[in-house]
Amino acid sequence: MNATLEIAANSVASALAAQAGGATRVELCNALELGGLTPARASIALARERLQVPLYVLIRPRAGHFVYDELETEVMLDGIHTCVLLDCDGVVIGALDADGNVDSARCRMLIDAAGKLGVTFHRAFDCTRDPAQALEDIIALGCERVLTSGQRTSAAEGAPLIRQLVEQAHGRVGVMAGAGINAGNIAAVAAATGAREFHASAKRLLPGAAPHPHGLDDMTRGEWRSDAQEIRAMMQALQSPESAEPREYAR
Repeated sequence: MNATLEIAANSVASALAAQAGGATRVELCNALELGGLTPARASIALARERLQVPLYVLIRPRAGHFVYDELETEVMLDGIHTCVLLDCDGVVIGALDADGNVDSARCRMLIDAAGKLGVTFHRAFDCTRDPAQALEDIIALGCERVLTSGQRTSAAEGAPLIRQLVEQAHGRVGVMAGAGINAGNIAAVAAATGAREFHASAKRLLPGAAPHPHGLDDMTRGEWRSDAQEIRAMMQALQSPESAEPREYAR
């Protein structure tokens, strides 16, 4: 199978783990627990310096819904400008209007700012009221791909819609399956959806290093980081589905 595995990396360390594990591409972000936000400029710069695999950067100014005002649009444009200056490979964007449609005018502003950078439309897609129409709007915008869980909690649950989207797209845009994907189910998701691009964080909780926590659990409980071994197992599962084994990692 000629498949692509993109890792949502919540830090430079996670991005390097993704590369070490053989990931095809990195989506650098921050605050995965909030669905991902735009990372700091310093993180983007260091990741760009250290990575040889393609680097895409999530452009999302805050958590919550995907209906943005003018000030938030300025923030997103500034983030894209940073990615252009740092010579990233692409950006990950998305915006909706109050009726649940793709906000094509706002997205066009973001895409124009990205210039020659590649563009992925993120999981704002999963909040659209009419996914078939939203896909056509995204194709019209010229995006390379759309990330989706099939408008369900996980890509496994949303597999029927993802397959419909793959068939509707018919090669005009990539349909990347994401949410809840791991080494134990990625081959099954691929078979069920017909997708050839997959998105996961492959993260595990590392223990905290603080010697004197004083009961401050939120600041001492460790960090979530993408794991190279899990990523390697996911790539192996895509290449040899019969060798895939379930693994105990959080998603």
